[in-house]
Amino acid sequence: MKWLLRFYRSSVGKKILMAVTGLVWVVFVIEHMAGNLLALKSPEAINRYAAFLKTSDEVLWTFRIGLFVALVVHVDSMVKLTALNWTSRPARYAKVSYQAASPAARTMRWGGVFLLLWLVYHILHFTTGHLHPDFSHTDVFNNVSVAFQSGGKVASYAAAMVALAFHLYHGVWSMFQTAGANHPHVEKPRRWLATAIAILIPVGFLTVPFAIFFGIIG
Repeated sequence: MKWLLRFYRSSVGKKILMAVTGLVWVVFVIEHMAGNLLALKSPEAINRYAAFLKTSDEVLWTFRIGLFVALVVHVDSMVKLTALNWTSRPARYAKVSYQAASPAARTMRWGGVFLLLWLVYHILHFTTGHLHPDFSHTDVFNNVSVAFQSGGKVASYAAAMVALAFHLYHGVWSMFQTAGANHPHVEKPRRWLATAIAILIPVGFLTVPFAIFFGIIG
């Protein structure tokens, strides 16, 4: 067990844990986006999908707990890795490193904090319904249809997706670097893949809110 503790405390271990837990969440948001897009097909399609997810409470809660653990490990690794970086690097080097970093890298930490806070809001809005005045546990389409008639709700969702785009780009790019795929020959494909994921997922998530807001569906 000592080697596991040493691994967790090391900067390499934290980077690997961030990459693995980040991948777990990337897979989840892709699945979540695909489910949301069923609203474009019909109200019945997304409601059937939501009902299917709730067919087994044991499976659903195992999935939720797994995501929560991955999130806690991801955030904990990020906080401790940031602290390690700041204590081990001279102030001058840290300043130069920050100036040389891409916008996605610069906003990674604070963007992550914003996404974490927004995730709490999102759960209270669409999962528990505490922040949704017309919430229904069985009519998911009605929940999103009512919510996204508000320009403010659409704007907040769009802001979160912009933050997600930056987070995904740097996260996916860093994930490959952690895995050792940092040879110059794979630099372009790695950036292309990170860019594609960072664009397609947020655009996919925003399709339904904008379609509802502009009266295309709903």
